[in-house]
Amino acid sequence: MPYITIESGVLSNTQKEELIKQLTEISSEIMKIPQEFFVTTIKEMPDKNFGIGG
Repeated sequence: MPYITIESGVLSNTQKEELIKQLTEISSEIMKIPQEFFVTTIKEMPDKNFGIGG
């Protein structure tokens, strides 16, 4: 069972749904595995927990 994990800042419910949908569709097509075998999780972190360039 393929497992997809995304780490990101805060996303809206619509963004999460679209991200899961498209990642599953594309991964299924590339890997030749049915979509129903994929598990996708999104780990959200508050934007203030990110630091880039110091």
